[in-house]
Amino acid sequence: MSTCPTGTSPTSPRTPRSSGPYIRELRWAQHYALLNREEMMDRVVRRTGEFVGTEVVEQERISCHHNYTENEEHHGESVWVSRKGAIDASTGRAGLIPGSMGTASYVVTGKGEPVSLRSAPHGAGRAFSRTRARRTFTHDELRAAMAGIEFRDTDAFLDEIPAAYKDVDVVMADAAGLVEVRHTLRQIVNVKGT
Repeated sequence: MSTCPTGTSPTSPRTPRSSGPYIRELRWAQHYALLNREEMMDRVVRRTGEFVGTEVVEQERISCHHNYTENEEHHGESVWVSRKGAIDASTGRAGLIPGSMGTASYVVTGKGEPVSLRSAPHGAGRAFSRTRARRTFTHDELRAAMAGIEFRDTDAFLDEIPAAYKDVDVVMADAAGLVEVRHTLRQIVNVKGT
């Protein structure tokens, strides 16, 4: 196992005093990201209600981030866990596992598998880097892959073509021991910023 500059291991239950400012800033940034997700959801709910002409009644709101660090207890020790491209799949915890902008996404419930540190994949993951996808795929292929899904039809999203990602159904089969699928979602519209 590699060691940190302080001499403690990356999963050490000890947090050096010198890391205090970093931890404060990390928590600030993660809280800012939470507030951002909440604002986006508030706007989606409000605008959807305006579009359909009636108030939207939320049954459940799932806030699921996938690039973050948290102090947790695992195997009887307090450790820092960094989930990069992974979600918290603690027992009973709701989560989202997206495919690409043209494939299925999943609403899941965590099973709390201790070997995975109660984590599950965040999504399909890339099969092609953004640069390689831009060199490999054409705008016509993007249009064909997005048939039946409303999206911003521009070369700007060529690197997001569904073929640039791994097969999310294979990822979900591999994650069967980590999460239970509650709902399968199919895209009808895709909104991405530029």
